[in-house]
Amino acid sequence: MTYIGRFAPSPSGPLHAGSLATALASWLDARAQGGRWLLRIEDVDTPRTVAGAADVIMGQLRALGLIWDGDIVWQSHRNAAYQAAFDALAAQGLIYGCGCTRREIADSALRGQTAPGADGERPYPGTCRHGLPAGREARAWRLRVPDGVERFEDRWLGPQEQDVAQAVGDFALRRADGLWAYQLAVVVDDAAQGVTDVVRGADLLSSTARQRVLGRLLGLPPLRYLHVPLILDPASGLKLSKQNGAPAVDTRAPLPALQAAWAALGFAPLAATGVAPFLQEATARWAARFPG
Repeated sequence: MTYIGRFAPSPSGPLHAGSLATALASWLDARAQGGRWLLRIEDVDTPRTVAGAADVIMGQLRALGLIWDGDIVWQSHRNAAYQAAFDALAAQGLIYGCGCTRREIADSALRGQTAPGADGERPYPGTCRHGLPAGREARAWRLRVPDGVERFEDRWLGPQEQDVAQAVGDFALRRADGLWAYQLAVVVDDAAQGVTDVVRGADLLSSTARQRVLGRLLGLPPLRYLHVPLILDPASGLKLSKQNGAPAVDTRAPLPALQAAWAALGFAPLAATGVAPFLQEATARWAARFPG
């Protein structure tokens, strides 16, 4: 099977040090495997989309030598595909309407003394699973998550498992604001693009089990995953993110930016004097650490 990887940034701002490390790892993994590296702009969450950010990201990637293969996919153009997947699940009786607000879900979890997950998420308690309470209308639409533990091997972190029904509960596929949820969009898009391998930040590790469950319910082949460590702000201890004001990568000096991302991934410095030789040597080092 031909390796197909992807980098899927949200256009809410330019690449920062954390997102560059993820982009570099994803690019290196694809090139080390002799595969293709695709670019997808995840702009399904329109309230978070910043005008012009996608063009800035693409310019940054080009300046760093991280060139993608094929055409760019824009999630904002894929509504029909998400609707088709949603309809397929609904035809199996796997979708139901939920009238709960976020506050009500949080309050129910607290009353039930449900421990939050690693990312602070509390499981949906199933309030509307057997029908909407009297006088309530559906705000969001949720997947009926089957019982059972989902297990997979992460190529960086090793064996992983999660009981999605217990740890997450029935998660939303269409949000209360009418937008498609990330979990549905990413599963549908990865399948449509033929993606075989996902390399992304460890902050998305907690989404992997539910995405595997959703993919299986849609009859899709399983993917391989590699979650790279997060880069933390030394002052606050929080992960670098656009929401936390992380500065944009300075691509006027591409080699130092790449060297910093490489070091953040835990590798020793390379003696390369330019972008092309750096990427060539880094690809060889990556292939030695993460053989196919």
